[in-house]
Amino acid sequence: MNANQEKILKLAKKKDLSKLKFRAIARELGINNAQTVIHHMGQLRKKGLLYFDPKKRQQVAKTKAFAVDNIFSIPIVGYANCGQALELAQNDILGYLKIGQKVVGRTKPEGLIAARAIGPSLNRASIDGDNIEEGDYVIVDCKQAPVNGKYVLSIIDGAANFKRYYKDDEKKEIRLVSESTLDIPPIVFHEEDLESSGYLVNGVVVKVIKK
Repeated sequence: MNANQEKILKLAKKKDLSKLKFRAIARELGINNAQTVIHHMGQLRKKGLLYFDPKKRQQVAKTKAFAVDNIFSIPIVGYANCGQALELAQNDILGYLKIGQKVVGRTKPEGLIAARAIGPSLNRASIDGDNIEEGDYVIVDCKQAPVNGKYVLSIIDGAANFKRYYKDDEKKEIRLVSESTLDIPPIVFHEEDLESSGYLVNGVVVKVIKK
């Protein structure tokens, strides 16, 4: 994200920008030109990171999923690999995915996030009939706990990936499995390995939005 956009978002979390003139915002942030502020505030609105709330009558910075009428704005939290866990997880929101509530089959957006898929290891998966290909947006419910056979977004030693989840209680193992046209081996953990590997499940995949 542009450095000026980061400054504007930080200020929006503290103050109502709709009550400030562009020149005042520029002075407060050390930006020379008010037109620069206008441009970057416009870019932030396009990404869904800056939103004028008609109920509160103020401009606010958004960091979680929210709804306006029947449209959800779901934060895109970064990229996740569909092969080995190579792509680093990101904390910065890249923008918002706008989705009608009926598309995800729920009336509230709480707990939903999205990530862009990288790699081919789930190109034979089936989430409501859709596979996961490079560049697809994958919507994840962070409030759902993983169960056998579900596709999950997980973190391994700081890297994010999508896999199909299986837990073997007898062997005390967790297997993260690819479903791919390529021959990709599973990732397997014993329960005693989980803490040292930095492994955790962020949530369960609920929808794929094709690129």
